[in-house]
Amino acid sequence: MRVLVVEDERVLADAIATGLRREAHAVDVAYDGAGALERTSVNDYDVIVLDRDLPRVHGDEVCRRLAGERYPARILMLTAAGELDDRVEGLSIGADDYLPKPFAFAELVARVRALGRRTAAPLPPVLERAGIRLDPARREVHRDGRPIELTRKEFAVLEVLMRADGAVVSSERLLEKAWDEHIDPFTNVVRVTMMTLRKKLGEPQPIETVPGVGYRL
Repeated sequence: MRVLVVEDERVLADAIATGLRREAHAVDVAYDGAGALERTSVNDYDVIVLDRDLPRVHGDEVCRRLAGERYPARILMLTAAGELDDRVEGLSIGADDYLPKPFAFAELVARVRALGRRTAAPLPPVLERAGIRLDPARREVHRDGRPIELTRKEFAVLEVLMRADGAVVSSERLLEKAWDEHIDPFTNVVRVTMMTLRKKLGEPQPIETVPGVGYRL
């Protein structure tokens, strides 16, 4: 899942991003509202964690613009303004959820994950295909009952393939969903990650390469 964290307190923003990356999400960071609008103009995000009191462009205005453009990402407002009236106002301008500061990181992760499920067609919390069972909440993978230890990127790639429900997923789409904006688009990281993932999944090999198109599970 691709997440954008928009927070002007850099230490907090970077801490949130680091924590979400440990949960196998691809995370970009913007430190002001203008940066957020710039990134959403070129990247497709599943969830945006949006501080309200931002410099350059206020978080409320960012939320209004994205809602007006029908930008597909779900928005989680993360702000110190946590009174009832503040929450009602935030939701009324287009936010999908509202989490006041201070917050428990485990709750933030749970809310981001829940919002991410709402950006696409509904799928069961635990994904199963080709004998593989993937639990995003627990970050566990089993194949035919056998536990499989995956790196964060291997887990993210496998989750994207399983959520595609048999459709072919291009390398570009995998880069977009499993890595952040700093990845070199001409790198062979997808191919290398796919090689190690296939080795860990074992035989019979469930991931098919569709020449010139991408990968299918």
